[in-house]
Amino acid sequence: MNNNDILIRLRYALDLSDQEMIKIFRLGGMEISPVELGDLLKKQPADEDWLRDAVCSAKQLETFLNGLIIFKRGKQTLKPGVTPPNPFQITNQDSVNNVMLKKVRIALSLTSEDILDVLHLAGVEASANEISAILRKEGRRNYMVCGDRYARNFLKGLTIQYRGV
Repeated sequence: MNNNDILIRLRYALDLSDQEMIKIFRLGGMEISPVELGDLLKKQPADEDWLRDAVCSAKQLETFLNGLIIFKRGKQTLKPGVTPPNPFQITNQDSVNNVMLKKVRIALSLTSEDILDVLHLAGVEASANEISAILRKEGRRNYMVCGDRYARNFLKGLTIQYRGV
C-alpha cells in the first residue's frame, strides 16, 4: 500500500471533503491547491500499468496526519520550558503504516481496545500484544512493523465504523 492509497482510504473512511482536506494540510503546515489535491487522490486503474501524476511523499502524508490531529483535537499548548516533539516520525517506508496508525489513533482518540474493535469490524483478529508492539517507538524492545494487511484492514474497519459501509 503506498502513501496515496493511505490518503485516499483515510479521506473516504472519515468522509472528508476537498475543502476539509485542504484545511487539514494547512493545519499541518503545508499549502496545497485543489488541483494538487486532486492529483494526489486519483485512483490507479486496476487494469493498467498507469503511473500516478503526483506521488504523495512521506512528508506530505505525515503533514496531513499532523493536520488531522489538530483538525480533530485542536492545537496542543505546550507547557513553558518543554520542547515540542519532532512532528515527523517516518524514517523509512517500513515505518509509514506504524506512524499512520499512531497518528490516526491520536486524532480519533482511540484506545488499544478501540483499535482491536476496528480491526474486528474488518474481520481481523489481533491480540492486544500485537497492537502494543505496533504502537511502540521504532527501535524499542518488541517493536513490530505494521504490515500492509493490518494498515489496510484498519482503514477498512474505520470505513465500516464511520460510514457504515
